[in-house]
Amino acid sequence: QVQLVESGGGLAQAGGSLRLSCAASGRTFSANARAWFRAAPGKDREFVAATQRSAGSTYVAASVKGRFTIARANDTNTVYLQMNDLKPEDTAVYYCAAGLVTQSFMLQRPSSYHSWGRGTRVTVSS
Repeated sequence: QVQLVESGGGLAQAGGSLRLSCAASGRTFSANARAWFRAAPGKDREFVAATQRSAGSTYVAASVKGRFTIARANDTNTVYLQMNDLKPEDTAVYYCAAGLVTQSFMLQRPSSYHSWGRGTRVTVSS
């Protein structure tokens, strides 16, 4: 298992920015993919962005493309989610996940990840 701790959430105004961090420890070698998901009140968990270490690839959901960026610092096992031009509909609890993913189309599936953080809340006011 990988232990994941998110930070950086909080309150932002529409149009503002936040940067989330996800620090990993433990069996980090057991995961080649890291991702961010979010869950708005009353809604299912939604894929936001992912990165694969081996391929150096990044993937971003259409709903946040052009506004959110995922980046990885391999030396510290930390993954970041830079969120710009925030909108009220971005309000959610954001979760970091780690898993061993072999095909890119599986990156968007929560079931592809074996380790999850507890989440960090993001609230965007209009």
